[in-house]
Amino acid sequence: MNEQTIAPHWLAIIAPKAAPAIATSTVLILARIWNANGAEHSVGNAVLMTALSLAAAAAGVCASIGRAGDSVIAGTAFAASGGLTLAGVAGYADGLSLPLLLWALATAIAYGLAARYWRTDRRERTAYERQTSARREEHAHIERVEALRAGAQIEVARSGAAYAEQLAQALITRAALPGFDFKALEAAGLPELPSVSTSKEH
Repeated sequence: MNEQTIAPHWLAIIAPKAAPAIATSTVLILARIWNANGAEHSVGNAVLMTALSLAAAAAGVCASIGRAGDSVIAGTAFAASGGLTLAGVAGYADGLSLPLLLWALATAIAYGLAARYWRTDRRERTAYERQTSARREEHAHIERVEALRAGAQIEVARSGAAYAEQLAQALITRAALPGFDFKALEAAGLPELPSVSTSKEH
């Protein structure tokens, strides 16, 4: 009935909260490494990153349109578009001010989107825990009722057995009394003892 509750490790609690910042920081760091290796003021690289970013954004728009739209695919595509944009600007720009500004903006947007999913997940987890607790209480109540019912049946059976034993003992004692005549009892309309039991006593 009582399940052991295991407290999650502190890393398991912190990791999802730090994931958006880690992702945007990783993109910024890789883009600056790319900038130092020849991407700065490279028109070809800028055109490539712009095309990839627009393609990812278009995929997100297509995935979110219509009844068959998938919010997970759309969110992933828009996140990829934002990451490519951040990488392209951070790789092309010669200073850190604009890349850092875009990094802060991207991180804030990522946390804003993640907070929505965290709230949904928390509500679903709370609802599941409530349903589980209600089912446990219901099962515990049913088990208590069944235990009481079984105990009552056992007591009734014991009472019946004790009554039958006392009745048999009384019949045997009555048959063993001196001067007992079951023919006289039969003539008086009283119940007759079984002949087998009478013969065994005499």
